[in-house]
Amino acid sequence: MTPTDIGLWTTGIMLVFVVLGMRVGFAAALGGLIGLIWIFWSKKGYAPDQFTWALTVATKTAGQVPHSKVSSQALSLIPTFILIGYLAYYAGLTKALFEAAKRWVGWLPGGLGVATVFATAGFAAVSGASVATSAVFARIAIPEMLAIGYDKRFAAGVVAAAGTLASLIPPSAILVIYAIIVEQDVGALLLAGFLPGAFSAVIYGGLVVTLALTFKNFGPPVRGFTWGQRFAALPGALPIVFVVVIIIFFIYNPFGGDAWGTPTEGGALGAFVVFLMALWRGMRWPQLRDALIETAKLSVMIFTIIWGVLIYVRFLGFADLPGVFSDWITSLDQSPMLTLIFILLAYAVLGMFMDAIGMLLLTLPVVYPAVIALNGGEGVTAADSAFGMSSTACAIWFGIIVVKMAELCLITPPIGLNCFVVAGVRSDISVQDVFKGASPFFVADALTIAGLIAFPSIVLFLPNLLLGS
Repeated sequence: MTPTDIGLWTTGIMLVFVVLGMRVGFAAALGGLIGLIWIFWSKKGYAPDQFTWALTVATKTAGQVPHSKVSSQALSLIPTFILIGYLAYYAGLTKALFEAAKRWVGWLPGGLGVATVFATAGFAAVSGASVATSAVFARIAIPEMLAIGYDKRFAAGVVAAAGTLASLIPPSAILVIYAIIVEQDVGALLLAGFLPGAFSAVIYGGLVVTLALTFKNFGPPVRGFTWGQRFAALPGALPIVFVVVIIIFFIYNPFGGDAWGTPTEGGALGAFVVFLMALWRGMRWPQLRDALIETAKLSVMIFTIIWGVLIYVRFLGFADLPGVFSDWITSLDQSPMLTLIFILLAYAVLGMFMDAIGMLLLTLPVVYPAVIALNGGEGVTAADSAFGMSSTACAIWFGIIVVKMAELCLITPPIGLNCFVVAGVRSDISVQDVFKGASPFFVADALTIAGLIAFPSIVLFLPNLLLGS
C-alpha cells in the first residue's frame, strides 16, 4: 500500500470519527497519529517487531507539533482580538453601537434588522470571533426586535447571520489562521477583508429590507428619532471607530514608510486601548474577570483545534496527498474557474458537518496548493495566470472567498455554531427556529461570493493600494 493510499484510508477514518461526534481537533490528532504510525510501520514491511519503533517515531513526530506550531507569534493575534471584543462588550460599547445604528437606519423597512447587521459589522471591526459577536447581539438586539413585533425566528436568524461578519471583517481569527497555514502576510489578509466584509453587510441589509417590503408586518420600522437624537448617539459609538483607526494606522502606516508595528503588536495595543476605555466607562473586576475567562475559553478551543489538525497536516506531508490532489485538479479537462466553483460547492457541503475553523485547517493544506496550481503555480504573473492575478494576489483572493464560505458554515444545519449560540442565549427560541430564520441569508451569501469571484478588485483593492502587492 502506497503512502497516498494510507493517506486516503486515514482521512476516511478521521471523517468517521467526526461523523460519530468526536470533536474535529481530537479526531484530526488521532487520525494523524494513526496515519503516521501506519506510514512508518509500512516502511518496515509491517514487521511485528518494528511496530514499537513506528509507534515511538510517530509519537515523537506528532508531539513536536503543539508547541512548535502553536507558539507562533502570529497566532498570538487571536486571543488579543478576542479580548478586544469581550472588553468592548463589558464596557457597554456594543449597546451604544446598536443604539446609534437603530437611530440612523431604523426608519427603513426591517429597520432593526438592518441596524443589527450594521452594528454587528461595526463590532466585528474590534472582535475577531463570530461566536462572541452572535452571543453579544443575541442579548442586545433580539429583545428590541421582539418588543415591536418581529417574528422570533427572523430576529434570531438576523443575529446569527450578521454575527458571521466577524469572520471576514478584521480583526478576524479565521483570516489569521488562513494566513499562517498558507504562509501569506497576515497584515495583507486582514486588510483585504475590509471591503468584502462591508460588501457582505450591505447585501445582508438589502435582503432584510427586501423581505420587509415583500411580507406585510415582517419587520416594522422604528421612527420618531430627530436629527438631534441621531447625532447625540454617535459619541457612544466613536470609541469603536477610534480603536479601529489606531490598529489600522499602527499596522499599515498610511502616511508612508515602514509600519509602526506588527499586527500582533497592533492587536495588543487595541486591547490596551479598549481596556482603558472600559475602565473609564466604569468596568469593575467582576466584568474584567468575565472578559478574561471568556477570552481564555474561546482561545483554548481554537488553539486545541489548531494543534490537533496540524498533527494531521504533518501526516499529510508524509502521505503526499497535497501534491497528488494538485496534480489531479490541474489535469481536469475543464476551465480553472469551473473547477474553483466545484471546490467552493464542496466547501458548502462539508460545512454542513464541520465547524468553520476545523474545516479550513483540514482542507487548506490540500486545496490551497491545487488552487495556486490552477492559477498557474507559484511565482506566476497576472499576465500568465488563469484567474488574471499573480500567485500572491490569488492567495489573498482565494483566502477571502474561502473564509466567506466558512461564514456560511456558521449558519448551516446541522452544525451551524452561531445558531446554537443564539439559541443558547435565548431560552425562548429553539435552534430549529434560528436555522429557519437564518435560511434567507444563504441567498445573500451566494450573491456575495458570486460578486467576489466576478470582481476580484473588491478583495484586492486595499492590499494593492496600501501594500503595493
